[in-house]
Formats: sequence, C-alpha cells, structure tokens
Amino acid sequence: MAEQDPTQTAQAVLVRELTRVQRLHAERAANPILAGALERLADWQARRLRATYADLAADQRYSEAIRFFQNDLYGAADFSRRDADLARVVPMLVRVLPESIIMTAAAAVELNALSQELDRVLLSRLSRANGYFTVADYCKAYRRAGNYPLRHRQIKLTVDVGTAIDRSVNNAFVRTALAMMRQPARLAGLSALQDFLERGFAAFRRMGGAATFLATINERETQLLEAIADGATAPFPDPLIVRPAQSSSART
Repeated sequence: MAEQDPTQTAQAVLVRELTRVQRLHAERAANPILAGALERLADWQARRLRATYADLAADQRYSEAIRFFQNDLYGAADFSRRDADLARVVPMLVRVLPESIIMTAAAAVELNALSQELDRVLLSRLSRANGYFTVADYCKAYRRAGNYPLRHRQIKLTVDVGTAIDRSVNNAFVRTALAMMRQPARLAGLSALQDFLERGFAAFRRMGGAATFLATINERETQLLEAIADGATAPFPDPLIVRPAQSSSART
C-alpha cells in the first residue's frame, strides 16, 4: 500500500495523496496543451494494455476485472471527479470504514498520482508528444526517463489495490456499508466515487479469487518493464496498428 511514516494514520495518508493528485488535476485543467498531450499518451498506452490482456478480456471470469484494471486503476480514465468526491467524504469514510479500506483508497489515489507523474516525465523525453511516436520511440523515452523504481512501484500499487479489493469482497461489513452508501452517495453528488467502488467490487466478486489474475498482471508488466530497460525496441506490437482478428482455425 501507500508507503508511510508509521506514526501517520490512514486518514493522514489518504489526505496527503489526495492533495498530491488534486494538484496534478488542477495543473492539467489549467494547461490545455499538457492535457491534450497526456490524453494522447494515455490513449496509446490504453491500446497497449488492451492488446497485452486481450486473452483475459475474452475470458468471462476475468472480463469485468480486466476492464476495471484498464479503466479504473492502470488506464487512461480521468479520475478528477472520483478524487474530488473522495476528498469531500474523508471524515465520513474514516468513521464508517476500517483502516485497511482507507489505506486501500490511499493506495488507489497514489497510483493515480504516480501514473500521472510518470506520464509527464515520459512526455518530456519523447521527441514527438503528438501521439504519432513508434514503439521504439516510446521505449527510448522510457529508458531516458530512467525511473525504474517508480515503475516497479506503479505495478506493485496496482497489485496491492487489487489484492485489497479481493479480500474485501468477502467482508460482509464492507459489502453492507457499500450498499448502504449507494443512495446517499447519489443524493450527495458522489456518484463517481460510488460507481468506482461498485465496479471494483462487482468485478472481483465475479472472479471468485483474484490470485491468478493479479499474478498475471504483475508478471506481464514486470517483464515488459525489464525488457525495455534491457534495450528492447519492440517488446509489444504497435498499439496504433489494428490487426484483423484471427479465425478459430488459425488459433488451433
């Protein structure tokens, strides 16, 4: 989860990470050029993710979870509304939810902030930030950024958040609290946060155990990171090239 001073409470860690990410959201909103470049990079990376995990997306057991992973944790979505919702209800969450759940929320927000920061550094290393760069260009910029410990942390946070959600889906207290929050959240204008929580719980509950799913993400993302660090120029197909689907006979 989010690294912290042992004396800090879960609430303090969550507030710290929310302050961090809200600053990034504000900077992006105030700079249309930066926002556009980040959106193009995020779309490119989202396409890569869809190709990397196409097999999981085609499996009924994992299809909802991989969509949640791609859209809500590791992907290109705009989380500013969700994070603003979360900031508004921190005191209430601390009163009604266990500290472990608060720390899970803090880790999810940290993942958002870290991903934005890594994308900005990567953009600054790309010779063309207009979205028309190649896989080789991306890998070169990735190596020039050289922030491998933070890349490993990005993967770890993703797995940690998924692990925590997986544990929580079997917690009757958490399930009841989430259901009870639904209508009050809508009335209070907190639908983005409530929808995020419900999508995550539904996706992980459907899996019936996330160990294999999370191990696959950890393995594939770590392998890609290490391949790029070792100098690979084509560790994955070009995300902008649409390939025709194989026929069933071609897959046998």
